[in-house]
Amino acid sequence: MKIVCYGVRPIEEPYFRKLNKYHYDLKLVNAYLDHDNVTEAEGCDAVLFRANCACDEQNLKKFKSYGINWVFTRTVGFNHYDLKAAKELDIKIARVPNYSPYAVANLAFTLGATLTRHVVAAVDAVHQGNFTVSPYYFSAEFNRLTVGIYGAGKIGAIEGKMWKSIGAKVLAYDPYPSDFARQYVKFVSEDDLLQSSDIVSVHVPYFPGKNDNLINSDFLKKMKETAFLINTARGQLADTNAVAKAVEDNEIAGYGADVVIDETRINGHKFNSLAEVPNSSVQSLMKLYPKVLITPHMGSFTEPALEDMISISYDNFHEMQETGDVKNKVEYKG
Repeated sequence: MKIVCYGVRPIEEPYFRKLNKYHYDLKLVNAYLDHDNVTEAEGCDAVLFRANCACDEQNLKKFKSYGINWVFTRTVGFNHYDLKAAKELDIKIARVPNYSPYAVANLAFTLGATLTRHVVAAVDAVHQGNFTVSPYYFSAEFNRLTVGIYGAGKIGAIEGKMWKSIGAKVLAYDPYPSDFARQYVKFVSEDDLLQSSDIVSVHVPYFPGKNDNLINSDFLKKMKETAFLINTARGQLADTNAVAKAVEDNEIAGYGADVVIDETRINGHKFNSLAEVPNSSVQSLMKLYPKVLITPHMGSFTEPALEDMISISYDNFHEMQETGDVKNKVEYKG
């Protein structure tokens, strides 16, 4: 079977080959899937891609015209698909339901710790020649923080474990609390978490049309003025303008995120200046640096996470070949 894999960074290519235990014929494409490079799939039997690839109706129809019926993603999220179109075209979809939870948890923890200790603000000032200690750098110690995990699945629970290990009080809100998470967090109501936490770290899946702008002005007003908000989940969960206004008006102390809205036009691109970023809301948020720290959706960019994503994707294809179905399938529910 020949599989075209989109969005494969050069550093990832050896892993795709090393982990290829089923000996697939691989075509590795560095670029994200778009309407121009969809033609790279011609002559292939299946497609594998990542988030921010354009798996819309137009490209799905193109795949179908090439005789491709399996279009899988190596990500947990699947909001980049047009699921309705896939069902109508009888295209099968599968995902990777989980990978190393430490990858994203590590980054969320790092963003929270960095903002709390004002590390970036201090480093930036020093490297401009200012070695004075600003009153802004005054901070709490980690062991005296209350950290709120908003969504305590595996990733959220692991971040809670990290904070608990250094003495922080860790709260969590989740409509489906797990015994695994209870080892590290104390479950409380949503309001209690937002009102009590010095850091609120969001780890919930994004469901288009259901929890868009979950982080809105009402959400932010419930937080402490001295609290930091961390979002390593999805950009669509946050009302970007509301977050920017809350930081600018000192309603919250700062924001750290590995995700933004409009990622298909932003991530993977190198702009000459902030003014070239093709979304004015994202520009407004980024202008608040160093109170706002944005990373380029790199939370899963670790060796264990990458190996999990690739290996499970290959297993998905193998299971589909052997049985005609796959346990990690994604289907349209409308």
